[in-house]
Amino acid sequence: MPYQYFITYKPFQVLSQFSPSEGKATLSAFCKVPSDVYPLGRLDYDSEGLLLLSNDPGLNHRLLHPSFRHEREYWVQVEGKATTEALQALEAGPIISLEGKSYHTKPCTAEAFDTEPLVPDRVPPIRFRRAIPTSWIRLVLTEGKNRQVRRMTAKVGLPTLRLIRYRVEQVRLEGLAPGDCIRLDGPVLFERLFGR
Repeated sequence: MPYQYFITYKPFQVLSQFSPSEGKATLSAFCKVPSDVYPLGRLDYDSEGLLLLSNDPGLNHRLLHPSFRHEREYWVQVEGKATTEALQALEAGPIISLEGKSYHTKPCTAEAFDTEPLVPDRVPPIRFRRAIPTSWIRLVLTEGKNRQVRRMTAKVGLPTLRLIRYRVEQVRLEGLAPGDCIRLDGPVLFERLFGR
């Protein structure tokens, strides 16, 4: 049987897994897929956005092995004003702590949105603090360490309030609402991911 491919918009406070977890929602509430299909990578419980699903082990290796660099674009709402200095520090690759060790993140692209991006409301919404402004940043990384984006923004003094993975290579969230799950033809997906 040919491999199958899906994309989903993982909602906030949903685990990136199908197996039950006491007290927490999982992908099984939104994605009706064959039992051998699984997430390719993950998004944290408190993050949201694009997640690829498949039963293709070759694609899983291609997306997750560090030797294959591919772009991941995140839209990040942070606490505080995204200054030029903070954005430059993100682009240079701040040193973060991973498993108790210092890790120098790879250079990336960091830009502030001129206006707030059009994104679905989050349920529940982020905390609102009248005295503290928020900013939206577009971050494009070529690596995916554990809670990397949150660690990076915290390091430059901009704690993450909301984190949405918008894109993996040329596969985007456009047209998807939280909880949507659609099937893609393999050739279409591979063209968007790898240009073939």
